[in-house]
Amino acid sequence: MTARSITHPSAASLRDVMLNIKDLTKIYPTPKGDYVVLEDLQLQIMKEEFVSIIGHSGCGKTTLLTMIAGLNNISGGNIYLNEFPIAGPGPDRGVIFQAPSLFPWMTALENVLLGVKQVFPHASKGEQKDICKYYLSKVGLEDAFHKKASELSQGMQQRVGIARAFALRPKILLLDEPFGMLDSLTRAALQDVLLEVWEKEKITAIQITHDVDEAIFLANRIIMMTSGPRAQVGDILNIEFERPRDRKEILNHPDYYHYRKHLIDFLEH
Repeated sequence: MTARSITHPSAASLRDVMLNIKDLTKIYPTPKGDYVVLEDLQLQIMKEEFVSIIGHSGCGKTTLLTMIAGLNNISGGNIYLNEFPIAGPGPDRGVIFQAPSLFPWMTALENVLLGVKQVFPHASKGEQKDICKYYLSKVGLEDAFHKKASELSQGMQQRVGIARAFALRPKILLLDEPFGMLDSLTRAALQDVLLEVWEKEKITAIQITHDVDEAIFLANRIIMMTSGPRAQVGDILNIEFERPRDRKEILNHPDYYHYRKHLIDFLEH
């Protein structure tokens, strides 16, 4: 098990940094004065890395994710994606929320096609559909292309959400507790689906989760946030299981319980 101190990348390694967060601050005005959610937060995410972020409710995890997505204004500091500052939402960031937010009257294919048309406007209609079908097949929905979203189970709808995000071929994937509303069996199945597609696509991924076991299974590193207000990165844990990962092997690995204890000890203090 490796827990490491928080360090900044050297100049030589900056080319490998996909996301560079510097002195990030978020302030919400309230009738009783300013509420500082995040203060001077520093974090670097490397290319092709899968990072999980955990922390208590109210520590600013989702606020951080929405700022990376460009959906929430930055009060101070900067977020750089490939060395360019983020100034708003864009197709270079795919987002998977807890609820997939599909149009219920549209089919699975049509829901994915909406984004693909925007990101690949010069592709032919056939090419656009092929992209959608490819990613829907990758998440196990090859028999549900033409089913309306309203006809799909919650788990299948979230599969459409995963396919939609990957189909945009973003530089970074942002996941806000995407399995939080699902039962444990469906959750485990979709974790496997997500990892399988991610390992093929090698897209940098950042996931918010309350689930310690999920964080260990999915991530290369786990970022632990201090409790708010004025939350910062409190600790970083390297997860050194080899990929591709097998759930049973990980659960039987002696390091698994060391990782788990480290995370729970942090959350309980």
